[in-house]
Amino acid sequence: MLYIGIDLGTSAVKLLLVNETGKIVNSVTKEYPVFYPQSGWSEQNPDDWWSACIAGIGELTAGTDVDEIRGIGAAGQMHGLVILDKDDTVIRPAILWNDGRTEKEVEYLNHTVGENKIADYTANAAFAGFTAPKLLWLRKNEPWNFDKIYRIMLPKDYINYKLTGVHSCDYSDASGTLLLDTGNKRWSKEMLQICNIHEWQLPKLHESFEVIGSLCHKAAKACGLSEKVKVVAGAGDNAAAGIGTGTVGDGKCNISLGTSGTVLISSEGCRMDPRHAIHTFAHADGNYHLLGCMLSAASCNTWLCDTILHTSDYGAEQRRIPENILGKNHVYFLPYLMGERSPINDINARGTFTGLTMDTTREALVLSVLEGVAFGIRDSLEVIKSLPLPVTGSTFCGGGAQSPLWQKIFANVLNMPLGMVKTEQGPGYGAAILSMVGCGEYDSVKEAVGRLVEITRIVEPDSMLTEQYELQYQKFKKIYPAMKQVFLELR
Repeated sequence: MLYIGIDLGTSAVKLLLVNETGKIVNSVTKEYPVFYPQSGWSEQNPDDWWSACIAGIGELTAGTDVDEIRGIGAAGQMHGLVILDKDDTVIRPAILWNDGRTEKEVEYLNHTVGENKIADYTANAAFAGFTAPKLLWLRKNEPWNFDKIYRIMLPKDYINYKLTGVHSCDYSDASGTLLLDTGNKRWSKEMLQICNIHEWQLPKLHESFEVIGSLCHKAAKACGLSEKVKVVAGAGDNAAAGIGTGTVGDGKCNISLGTSGTVLISSEGCRMDPRHAIHTFAHADGNYHLLGCMLSAASCNTWLCDTILHTSDYGAEQRRIPENILGKNHVYFLPYLMGERSPINDINARGTFTGLTMDTTREALVLSVLEGVAFGIRDSLEVIKSLPLPVTGSTFCGGGAQSPLWQKIFANVLNMPLGMVKTEQGPGYGAAILSMVGCGEYDSVKEAVGRLVEITRIVEPDSMLTEQYELQYQKFKKIYPAMKQVFLELR
């Protein structure tokens, strides 16, 4: 039997064709544009996602006996606001997770309504990327569009809607809307009232592995598949990556290094950070997870190489870095190119290079970016460890995690072993696993990941380098507090 995993990312959709033993039979990537209508804004056309999925599924299944395909699972970029009118027409471009226009709305939620009260309703404080602040922005700035809203969706739920005609959402993705009573797994009546929306406009909620329906006639024809193919609710990309890397159970950890960066700790209970610096979300296995998210991770390295150094050979840049300067770099980089979420929740934060001198080299700049991203992830991990929730190791996935140098830096900055998974397709692979569970191939998510997820290599920290990076991290921690007021004045 075959299953399709969809990873609806920010720059492209990645599709996997996976058999019941977990082997990836084929993979296809289809890109689409991101639009920046104003500084700090980030939008996409949902129909671009759908067109890419149709084209991608056609390529993915070419030469395959489509009668062997039993299920589809989708993972997707979280928090994006997709709105449809009563005729099922997309009202406006989707406002994405990394869009920064909602500063005033976040201020209203956290300070006028009150951060603790919002956390009582949702288990989280308000962050600029979340969906609820986008609805408040829309009501104030585009009331003509707000008044047309008939259905509210998240990005991967739009794909599921096009596949099945069913208006659905899973708990993990819904957790990032700031509209969900996460602890009780139901829409928050208080947040709906604050945002002036109705529950009938929101999708029906499901566990990530639950079947929401089968392919509708129009979608089956467009994709060249049978109408018998089942579709599960799917998950937010981070939760799906957790499944794809085996992050299931109490205290398991996964670090994902993509456009954004995340540290995810699975939990069998609903734990909450009293300072609200990190997120408490439902997990795709039916339990919960804690999540720290930095807005710019591997994208920091992309920015430096592509925009500043004018090279796309990232590997060559890293190979030029002499090993003897690891842990001794005199340049520090704040990775806040788009503001920051966890743990500082500061949309005004900006990227900085600190410690530049006349003898600063190109290699030192590149290294400082790699180290700054690792330090930023550690900031969130420190909060999670304080709860307390013991974390002794982690899996490591995402495009940036393929770099041997970044693997070494992370293992030593975090002072813990990093497991490299055999199938490095976190969200898409996790989505495929969820579809297997929904179709009855496995009895539970825990059983499926136990059978399918394999660690092939472990990167161990070096005690001497760990000590050096501990000193570096303590210096790094002082930079943002010293710059916070300056960032406000630079707006």
